Amino acid sequence: MVWSSRALSLLLVLAFATSIVCQEVEDETEFNYIKGSKRGPEHWGEIKEEWATCKTGKKQSPIDLFNRRVSVVPKWAEVTRFYRLGNATLKNRGHDIEIIWKDKNSKIKINGTNYILLQSHWHSPSEHTLNGIRFDLELHMVHQSKDNKIAVIGLLYKIGSPNVFISKLIRKIKMIGDTEHQIDAGLINPNEITMRGKRYYRYIGSLTTPPCTEGVLWTVNQQIGTVSKEQVIILREAVHDHAEKNARPRQALNGRKVNLYAHAIKNNAY
Repeated sequence: MVWSSRALSLLLVLAFATSIVCQEVEDETEFNYIKGSKRGPEHWGEIKEEWATCKTGKKQSPIDLFNRRVSVVPKWAEVTRFYRLGNATLKNRGHDIEIIWKDKNSKIKINGTNYILLQSHWHSPSEHTLNGIRFDLELHMVHQSKDNKIAVIGLLYKIGSPNVFISKLIRKIKMIGDTEHQIDAGLINPNEITMRGKRYYRYIGSLTTPPCTEGVLWTVNQQIGTVSKEQVIILREAVHDHAEKNARPRQALNGRKVNLYAHAIKNNAY
């Protein structure tokens, strides 16, 4: 059978869409972020058998990124971004606000492996901490390789000047909070998500929502960006009440190595 390039592209998109659904839970009614709740973070691993890793896993996220524990590593393991303008959907998943890139035409390259950009979403307050300090917001950019390995870039923000990228989306974020669960966001360029500084942490962890799948390659920018208090409030008000503070508690390091890279994330066209 001869497949057209268009048909093959469609199959690739469907394959990525299917595999990410298997990785991250979309139905947020089965869990919440309320401490002490039977569906809260301390009980995620007991709600479903397939979520057991949330309780038994030894490489869970988020963690504290403590400077005294990290090792500085060479340039060969740097991240290169190949991001392009793409059609996107803005979705309210109840527990967070998500941008889904439909074209699957953006990627990053780490250690020779390409990871396609699938979606981005926000957590408030931040899930990762730096030297014990928790920040006001964290953005996760979720990527996936052809063999279904996950790589996430995490960006941390504190209250200050408005975030330019969020400012461009704020009207639509308000819309999905009030009326629709999902709307067309038009063309969005992920390059507009600014990654400042030349230092970032790298470690092996997990998804921070059920099923808490391990083996996730985490890259967390050390430089802290800014976001306005109003922007954080709008992101919190858009989701369901139990997820206004949608940060999973910090998890044990369990002897894992955390590396510190002193080289800026590169941007390339392709």
